[in-house]
Amino acid sequence: MEILYSDQDIIVINKPPGLPVHSGGSVFGRTLVDELLERFPEIAGVGDEGTWGQGTTGESVLLSTSHNVGSRTARPGIVHRLDRETSGVMVVARRQESFAALKEIFQKRLAEKTYLAIVCGTPKEKEGTINLQIGRFSRDPTKRGVVAGRNIIRGARDATTGYRVVKTGAGMALVELKPKTGRMHQLRVHMKAIGHPVACDVKYGGKDVCCPIGADAASRRHLLHAQSLSFSYPEGRRNSFEADPPPDFALALKALF
Repeated sequence: MEILYSDQDIIVINKPPGLPVHSGGSVFGRTLVDELLERFPEIAGVGDEGTWGQGTTGESVLLSTSHNVGSRTARPGIVHRLDRETSGVMVVARRQESFAALKEIFQKRLAEKTYLAIVCGTPKEKEGTINLQIGRFSRDPTKRGVVAGRNIIRGARDATTGYRVVKTGAGMALVELKPKTGRMHQLRVHMKAIGHPVACDVKYGGKDVCCPIGADAASRRHLLHAQSLSFSYPEGRRNSFEADPPPDFALALKALF
């Protein structure tokens, strides 16, 4: 875990791929929260115990809360999350006041995010907007899908993603993605829906999904990286943070482009 920035209110990190944000459910072993508590033990009581809902693709945000000031929370300082396999920029609250402010920013989708993804094939249009509702597959509630064709989707909600093709090569493309709404796995689902799944994304691209440099897709993480995050906090100050892709992503880029 790389610390990109910290002050009395926030900690900004570059999350490595393969590290879950916190324990729970099927998550076992060391987490991002464990590493944060070792470096910043004061965040142990920062946060809320409450209901988590869908946030910008590959993450969740806290919706309803019941904070007990001074208590140790299960997700200290965490106001948004990235998938275990997704790398890149995350912000963590260091104080309860900044936690409340950041929580509102993410709930209202006032944070601007840019992701990089290597995808299979090349979108016909070099840039555009994907407007397809996303919900849970009835036959597999662990997966999300778009409302289209014969898909049976539950709880579908509007979802919008802007994209731009940056480079192409070797049957794949590097794309810049900007989620306008916040749905779990939004970018992965939207790119699959237009016929260009994220490289090595077995969950949405299937076992035969493309994967750079001859790697077995089943042993590789999906090549999605949260490159930048921008938001206003405190009021009147705009913060912008960027993180370079990790070695596996950089190696794939070198091999392809």
